[in-house]
Amino acid sequence: MTRGHQFDDAQASLFPCAPARDVPRAGAARRNPEAAPATRPPSYIRDHRKRLRERFMAGGADALPDYEMLELVLFGAVPRVDMKPLARLLLETFGDFNRVLSAPRARLQDVDGVGEAVICQLKLVEAAAHRLSRARVMRRPVVSSWDALLEYCRTAMAHGEIEQFRVLYLDRKNVLIADEPQARGTVDHVPVYPREVVKRALELNASALILVHNHPSGDPTPSAADIEMTGQIARAAEALGLALHDHLVIGKARELSFRAEGLLT
Repeated sequence: MTRGHQFDDAQASLFPCAPARDVPRAGAARRNPEAAPATRPPSYIRDHRKRLRERFMAGGADALPDYEMLELVLFGAVPRVDMKPLARLLLETFGDFNRVLSAPRARLQDVDGVGEAVICQLKLVEAAAHRLSRARVMRRPVVSSWDALLEYCRTAMAHGEIEQFRVLYLDRKNVLIADEPQARGTVDHVPVYPREVVKRALELNASALILVHNHPSGDPTPSAADIEMTGQIARAAEALGLALHDHLVIGKARELSFRAEGLLT
């Protein structure tokens, strides 16, 4: 075994969710010749991976286009295989790097060449991004970390394919003390129960709330149902001495604030 192969095996061992011998599903190439990674000489693959790592370490994410960033991520899932064709296929299927990472497991499984190790690697990176952005806002005053809060909401929700509704609970100093998903729905609807939202606020000894939900369509314009539901929660919160600071609707490219739009007084 060459030294290069030893390096790849060592790298793969860093990811317990990615078996060193994991390869794309059998038969993928027969169903779609572009689906399975092309066969390359071991020396080519080894040298290509080394060059890609060096470019990334020298220039960061800005030094690589989406397909090469995705290829670099996939190195940890499948060693000693050319991952460029699979990276390109994933981007063609889902649209961009972020949508690949946030794609539902079931849809990823439908892509030829994607196995458990690839899914695990993608979801590991997605979870790391969520955890990093969450750490920047938890236990911090919302006023001084508003941009970080918006970035966290975008990271967590902008590319979801179904509607999610979550509540950010704040203490009397407007420090974020909890971020809790309340419900998951369909592509255009999510059930929300105002009583449960305010009940949870009392359990957490929260003093204020920020509501957040996403629109998988990409357009953050609130629906009539969104406006009515927000009013119900605002009234329930007010009755218990809680403040509803805002309701953010997260689209794919931008977000909308009920407060800024005059929809919450």
